Amino acid sequence: MTNEPSKIVNCLRNQTIYMKYLILFISLATMTLPMQAQKSFKQEQLKFERVRTAYDLKWTLLEKELQKAGFGDGFEMLMNAYKAEGKVEIWLKTAKQDKFTLFKTYNACAKSGTLGPKAIEGDLQTPEGFYKINVFNPMSLYHLSLGVDYPNAVDKARTGKDRKTGGDIYIHGDCVTIGCIPLTDDKIREVYVLAVEARNSGQKDIPVYIFPFRMTNANMSKYSKQYQQHVAFWKTLQLGFDYFEKNKKMAKVTQVGGKYVVK
Repeated sequence: MTNEPSKIVNCLRNQTIYMKYLILFISLATMTLPMQAQKSFKQEQLKFERVRTAYDLKWTLLEKELQKAGFGDGFEMLMNAYKAEGKVEIWLKTAKQDKFTLFKTYNACAKSGTLGPKAIEGDLQTPEGFYKINVFNPMSLYHLSLGVDYPNAVDKARTGKDRKTGGDIYIHGDCVTIGCIPLTDDKIREVYVLAVEARNSGQKDIPVYIFPFRMTNANMSKYSKQYQQHVAFWKTLQLGFDYFEKNKKMAKVTQVGGKYVVK
């Protein structure tokens, strides 16, 4: 645990109430605009000093790497996070490509809780499931942060009506967490810039898949022995993991009665 408890009581408190609603408004507003209007998203983000600094520090090299990898004319983005391994993968594809290609992998610099999904507020768990980015926060107390749309319908159904799910899960800077995914200020600059570029290219939803571990059969067997209570839920996640591993495409995932249904 950190010696700064007031700073990490909850990932919600890494944002002021004012800024939370301001950035949520900006994010949701751009999600409803047609593609040509979304081109202004980058300009809106560049009004914030930290985003400008991120572009100044990271964009020249990132742009060269994107050009070399064939993503220089715009791309879609998908993120895979693995809790046990402490890894966050960035996958990209262009509008002309059917499959995603791994572009970069980052190390999470801190972990919280254990394996298994987040169940209630205050359990210190990082969620597990199929999510998307729903907030861009350029004035986070954790430098820059990307909000994940936890809790979704599956989380709410699993938690039940009489318990609080908690919320406000972010991929952010700094190196402290009680349920979020911290990458350090340096690395979140790159991830944030890539997410801005994807949104600015017209991608409405940026998927974030959070898995307990790389869900191979060997790992399922290994971790199931210690976490038997999560096996049934993990099997629904494994279907999505397997589909992406085989096809490098987003699976069609629906949320039904506290479970993910993957097609």
